[in-house]
Amino acid sequence: MTTSSRTIGVFDSGVGGLSVLHHIRSALPDADLIYIADSGHVPYGDKSPAFIEARSLALTRFLVSQGAEAIVIACNTATAAAASSLRVRFNKMPIVAMEPAVKPAVAATKSGVVGVLATVGTLESARFAALLGKFANGVKVVTQGCPGLCEVVERGDLHSNEARRLIERYTAPLLKEKTDAIILGCTHYPFLSPLIREVVGEGVALVDTGAAVARELKRRVEVELPPRVTAGVLGSEAFFTSGDAEQAARIMSLLWGREVAVAQLPEEFL
Repeated sequence: MTTSSRTIGVFDSGVGGLSVLHHIRSALPDADLIYIADSGHVPYGDKSPAFIEARSLALTRFLVSQGAEAIVIACNTATAAAASSLRVRFNKMPIVAMEPAVKPAVAATKSGVVGVLATVGTLESARFAALLGKFANGVKVVTQGCPGLCEVVERGDLHSNEARRLIERYTAPLLKEKTDAIILGCTHYPFLSPLIREVVGEGVALVDTGAAVARELKRRVEVELPPRVTAGVLGSEAFFTSGDAEQAARIMSLLWGREVAVAQLPEEFL
């Protein structure tokens, strides 16, 4: 890592958070980025909140040990389970988390019906319920859990027949209700946007929060961290996984857009 750049730690249940990392790289070109795919435990959607909180704590500790000055929880399910406790434990650093994009989706709908594709863990969380209560006034929200969709992205099967079948199954109830704005409530799902678009058509807005998270991270880094002179130095990226490093390198290279090396997390963080 270069000494002049910010160091930002980012983690997700798997490779989906790379959709957020792309936005972070655009917003903070001089930052050094450390990304963890917790693919040894993916998906988080069927795990208990206590398990997800424990994993989030372990991953954050690793990122801090690597010099991270700010943390991004690039996972809606981990945000629901662990954001509050991480902010208490690491209260001297910016911790930016995901939120399903209820507010922009409500603004985008013309039919008055918003759909949500998300993990069961996200949909059942108190955080999501609070967002609906705050922003969904007068709008019907149709939610759909999506078992298996994260795993499709984890395998890099972005255009497979299986991916299409799952998307058709999960979007059908939303389209039946005349949904014209769909929230992509998991960071894996933006990688399936082209296929989702083919299935739902051009008249449905697809809403995710990766860009908004990157903007919030940039704002908090500039406000809360001491200023540094980077002299136009481009930042680096380092990638880690709790799963199989060789498989992770193949999939993460595909999703990142160029070949990357992926290291195995140390045993104490697995």
